Amino acid sequence: MISLSIRRKIMGIAVVLIVLMAVTALLSMASAIQVGNQLNELARSYVPAYGHLARANIRSVERALELRRIVIEKIRSPSNDVAAIRARFDAKGGEFENEIGSARKLIGALVEKQVAAGDTVALVRLQTRIDAAVDDSRRHLNDEIGRLLNLLDTGNTATVDESLTRVDALRNELNDKLDAIRADMLTLLRADADLVTQTQHRVTMIAAFLTLLAAILGLVFSLMVSAGVTRPVRRLLEGAQAVEAGNLSGKVPITSKDEIGSLTTAFNQMVEQLRLKERIRETFGKYVDPRIVEGLIDRPVLAAEGERRVMTVLFCDLRGFTSTSEGMTPQGLVKVMNRYFSTMSAPIREHDGIIDKYIGDAIMAYWGPPFTDHASQARLASLAALRMLELVPQLRTELPELLGVRSLPTSFDLRIGIATGEVLVGSIGSELMMNYTVMGDTVNLASRLEGANKEYGGRILVSEATIAGASDAVEPREIDRVAVLGQSQPQPVFEIMGRKGELTPAQLALRDRFAQGLACYRSRRWEEARRAFEAGLAVVPGDGPSKTFIARLNKLAATPPPEEWDGSWRLAEK
Repeated sequence: MISLSIRRKIMGIAVVLIVLMAVTALLSMASAIQVGNQLNELARSYVPAYGHLARANIRSVERALELRRIVIEKIRSPSNDVAAIRARFDAKGGEFENEIGSARKLIGALVEKQVAAGDTVALVRLQTRIDAAVDDSRRHLNDEIGRLLNLLDTGNTATVDESLTRVDALRNELNDKLDAIRADMLTLLRADADLVTQTQHRVTMIAAFLTLLAAILGLVFSLMVSAGVTRPVRRLLEGAQAVEAGNLSGKVPITSKDEIGSLTTAFNQMVEQLRLKERIRETFGKYVDPRIVEGLIDRPVLAAEGERRVMTVLFCDLRGFTSTSEGMTPQGLVKVMNRYFSTMSAPIREHDGIIDKYIGDAIMAYWGPPFTDHASQARLASLAALRMLELVPQLRTELPELLGVRSLPTSFDLRIGIATGEVLVGSIGSELMMNYTVMGDTVNLASRLEGANKEYGGRILVSEATIAGASDAVEPREIDRVAVLGQSQPQPVFEIMGRKGELTPAQLALRDRFAQGLACYRSRRWEEARRAFEAGLAVVPGDGPSKTFIARLNKLAATPPPEEWDGSWRLAEK
């Protein structure tokens, strides 16, 4: 059986079940035909015969009633015309004869058919009794009625009464015989109806038994044949579920030589290939974000040709780490960099960012379609930057423990720049090696903003477009209008101070003082600007942007800008 194909196994089960059901159907059909014939006999012969006998009884009573009317009319006045009543009387007699004749004809037909041995004998007896009643009692009754009608013309009431009494006695005798015949016919009808009911019940039981037998035999055959099919399919299903759950270590045993056996072989080969690809993916996923890999596979043409999209780019760099790393051993430096990159990469991944590359101790990441929704890219990048700053104290604590020293020679901090705008997205490189990355002025702007933190003493500087997209999630303050290196047109630069609604009173006061100072600065009111920036420093000592502007005001007081100065600042360094 194992060597048979699944098609032959299924066809074998189907043929067996069809044969069993055909036998059941034929037997049930034969039994149903038998019951149908019996019901037809009851409906076409037994019940009509009983009806004719009952109506004959009624016609006899109606005939007697018309006879009474004739007698009454003649007694009232011998000269009365009773022709109409006599016509009805004769008609009722004819109807009686017709009903009796119809009943005798139906019963005679049943006797000729010999529907059943017991019924045939009973029907012959009924036929004989009907003949006796009609030929004997009916003849005497008619003779006496004829004499009664003749006596009516004599006007002898006493003689008429005596004749009428004899008529009533003969009629009652005839009706009693007919009632007895009808009662026996009803008994026979009920007996046959019960027999039909029993036969129908027996047919139903036989059909149910045959159906049950067919179902049991079909189930047995199905179990016998399907056992060799379902077990390997179940094992194959369990193997597929294990693969779906990520378990690629299993192997499904091959127990049959049919199509399932071939499928199991192919499945084991597929799992082996998946294991190999999983090892490659795990290794490759450490170098390239898995979402980029999926995108390159799903849209290879787009990856090759590239396209322009609005995206948000982030640059992150360690401030003060270069001098610290100079005294480290290569092994220690690797440990420190791995921990630093692991710590700072986590917020980017948690906020759906794509890490593009590590450049020295810097990180480049980006957000945007198809990896991030367009409306949320700036917000996610800004929140990731804030989370990265929150992890700096933890990193300062972990690095000395990692190196086995009490403290690092110098402190370090993060500088982050974020810009939102149009970039070129695609696979950039040569025929030998490609890199899926982003390029354009927005990337340069994010890098320059990260470097501008050195000029302003800040930690997170972002473009105006980034603030527009993240205004519902962060608290910004405008820092300056800056033309970074490589750009001719100045644009507003903002600092992200914290999450929305989480600024302290001191930070709120600093933002207000700084805004006042920046407005006075752009209006060339140097002293008012200085007082505002100094007021901000009084609230938050050490505020880098305030210090930067105070130092700049000292230079501008000595060397005022030209008349066409628009309040912007040009950065000469990256």
